[in-house]
Amino acid sequence: MELFFQQVLNGLTLGGIYSLVALGLTLVYGILHVPNFAHGAFYMAGAYAAFYLISAQGWGYWAAMAGSAVAVALIAVLAERLVFHPLRNAPGLHHMIAAIGLLLFLEAGAQAVWGADFHRMDTPYGSVISVAGLTAPVQRLLIIAAAFGLMVALHLFLKKTVTGSTIIAMAQNREGAALVGIDANKVAMLTFGISGALAAVAAALYAPINLVYPAMGHLVITKAFVIIILGGMGSVPGAIVGGLIIGFAESFGAFYLSPDYKDIIAFALLVVILSVRPQGLFTKGVR
Repeated sequence: MELFFQQVLNGLTLGGIYSLVALGLTLVYGILHVPNFAHGAFYMAGAYAAFYLISAQGWGYWAAMAGSAVAVALIAVLAERLVFHPLRNAPGLHHMIAAIGLLLFLEAGAQAVWGADFHRMDTPYGSVISVAGLTAPVQRLLIIAAAFGLMVALHLFLKKTVTGSTIIAMAQNREGAALVGIDANKVAMLTFGISGALAAVAAALYAPINLVYPAMGHLVITKAFVIIILGGMGSVPGAIVGGLIIGFAESFGAFYLSPDYKDIIAFALLVVILSVRPQGLFTKGVR
């Protein structure tokens, strides 16, 4: 049972990170209706920004995380204005090609500044606590609390505020939202900013138990796409539930089967679920 609950902890940790990244991805999909392949680069940029602020500038962990979120939010807004906005009337393929180009540009920039080496980010929460025979690293508990706290905050923002309602309205019907006076440009920039901030926070939370390197966003964003397809394209609840499903599947699969199959499990699970429910687990989008 101790080993079982240890895997539950690992599953919640992975699920929280995956859900945060997938939430930002699904919000942008609701606005553009095309997958943003550059979202993995935002995740990578968030890790490097936090690493730089801690190692070079001497900032505290929480201050570095906040600074990283602001920096990546600005990068995401600039990407929307300079890359995606000019293509707003172009076919979806143009957005995808532009996103891939932005991904390669940001990765090359990170490698030019910090090199291709792996870096480890310091954290003040490196200790381990034991409760009733269960061993729990404090950083993993922090990831779970922060990730699910942010999910609740995002849900309340979207459902309880006027600004959040404009995002939902635009995702449901862009033309209808414009007709009732919603500024599509402001909503698009805000959505990209939130998306970038979520990716940066996820990266800053996970980097201390992982490594920081230019290609770190590849596997995470691939699984985020699996999650939003699994949960239903554009569905916020689907992104959360899908992230938890993938997190638990990887954690228990790696322990009971083999760590070698950990990264394959997500795709195998996607095939199984979509063969039964092709539209995904949720079909109501961001409503």
